[in-house]
Amino acid sequence: MARPRTDIDAGREHLLDLAIELVEQRGGGALTMTELASMANTSPANLYRFFESKDAVVEAIAERWFQPKVAIMEEVLASDLPPRRKLYEFFARRFVRLRDSYNADPVSFAMYCELGEEHFELVRSYVDLGDHYLAEIIAEAMADGYFTGLTIDEALSLINQMVSVYCNIGAMGMVMPKLSEQKLARIVDAIFDGLSAQDRGAVGVKGLRAA
Repeated sequence: MARPRTDIDAGREHLLDLAIELVEQRGGGALTMTELASMANTSPANLYRFFESKDAVVEAIAERWFQPKVAIMEEVLASDLPPRRKLYEFFARRFVRLRDSYNADPVSFAMYCELGEEHFELVRSYVDLGDHYLAEIIAEAMADGYFTGLTIDEALSLINQMVSVYCNIGAMGMVMPKLSEQKLARIVDAIFDGLSAQDRGAVGVKGLRAA
């Protein structure tokens, strides 16, 4: 049985619900302690019993928003899938969830993008966590002979650039109709079939020149 929540816990959850409603309706710029207090029919001073600052509210919103995405990453990482399939699932499962959110309410999706951009330092830990989990999948792939000649950090940077539009919500929202699981699968296959440190001719010239 779940432990009973304290009045403070219940109050925080209620205020968090209101803060999310405010962001989804009016954007991150509308999120202030004064406005949140007005929605909650309380005084700004009373809010500080539950959140010490606006940043704390944003952190709580980020924690709730990222929690299911983190659960997906951890589930994929713990699976016994081969590295190629694991990499696809790592991105595809989150992409499908994000696409569903976008299709359900594109305006709210854009508001979350805005909030994340305004407070990136507060959500950076979740980005770093994603990179940590991705590095573990890359290490498994390297143990199977993939990404020859690259370090984990090099492969991580390259893969992030190749699939960024499937997990970067700011970029995703601009091209959502063009994204699909099938295209992502082909990108992942291209990564596993070709990504290495080998020079195949693309950089084998002195400087850039027109064709």
